[in-house]
Amino acid sequence: MSHMLKFDLGSEEAEIGAPAPDRLISGSPEFRTWNFEEAPGSLYAGIWEATPGKWRIAYEEWEYFHILSGHSIVTEDGGEPVELKAGNSMIIRPGFKGTWEVVETTRKDYVIRL
Repeated sequence: MSHMLKFDLGSEEAEIGAPAPDRLISGSPEFRTWNFEEAPGSLYAGIWEATPGKWRIAYEEWEYFHILSGHSIVTEDGGEPVELKAGNSMIIRPGFKGTWEVVETTRKDYVIRL
């Protein structure tokens, strides 16, 4: 068994999803998720992509991500909008509530801990 794992989009079938209808604010965004790792301790890592739209988000998990392409705006309830473009990284902590708006199809890699 190797102790390395390369994120290879050609090796995994993407899971298709969308925001729950009660969270959708605008557009008809579609998600594609390639979850490459599910490690002990409820740790997940992979690549996520979303098409334009806006929806409410609420985090119970901890997530680090790095934007690979596109343009999104994340806004915490009562806070200022944060523009995210290729090269930007962010951590979202448990308890976060706000919105995610995809302006231009966005792809990110992520590590999530539940």
